[in-house]
Amino acid sequence: MPESLGYAAQSITGCVRTHNEDALLCAPDLGLWAVADGMGGHQRGEVASAVAVAALRDAVAAGQRLESAVQSAHGAVVAAAAGSGMGTTLVAVKFDGAAFDLAWAGDSRAYRVGIDGITRLSHDHSLVQALVDAGELSPAQARRHPRRNVVTQCLGQMHQDLEVGCVTGTLAPGELLLLCSDGLTGELDDGEILDQCASAETLEALVAQLLNMACDAGGRDNITCIVLALNAPETIVAASRSNSFLSRLLKSRRS
Repeated sequence: MPESLGYAAQSITGCVRTHNEDALLCAPDLGLWAVADGMGGHQRGEVASAVAVAALRDAVAAGQRLESAVQSAHGAVVAAAAGSGMGTTLVAVKFDGAAFDLAWAGDSRAYRVGIDGITRLSHDHSLVQALVDAGELSPAQARRHPRRNVVTQCLGQMHQDLEVGCVTGTLAPGELLLLCSDGLTGELDDGEILDQCASAETLEALVAQLLNMACDAGGRDNITCIVLALNAPETIVAASRSNSFLSRLLKSRRS
């Protein structure tokens, strides 16, 4: 892990559900981070997400590229499911210095945040996203659609060739990379996420603020997020450095 890459991460049950089917992976020794959102109900969803992130880590540690590692994780969840119907979404990033590979399946998301605003790097594998792409729904309508939680790709589905979304990029100093489950994006829109980035003083504070705001908005699902930034200590960005980025971001938002 490069010394200049810092992160903070947290996963919570939310305000309605009684158990957490999300899982997160922080493996700085591999330059690897991931969020998985399990499906299938109590125990099955928890198992699916846990199996996925463990298999992903093992595959990357064995030298597999990220997309191949996601496929290996899919196979591991299929084997663990044994026809039970459990599955999980996954969004993962692998860093090599400032350069990164991003891969996902389902509707867990990745965002880049900088002084120019917030950019969604992933593209949901979901029913409502397909309808938006076809021009049948607006993004605002998609957020309220009764079937907005239906995903079209996930790890663990038998007899399905998993479609893995992939992008590459480079994270610049003064930018953040955010990985999250739909428990966050189901409660907060992109602008609200950006506003929290502009007000937080540290990466840990940013994660806490995002989770608290999602809970205040209802917290109807499990909520998980990871934020990463360059020019930061190993676990948490120093307040002086964070303020350097966030003050510029806030100034850009107000101008």
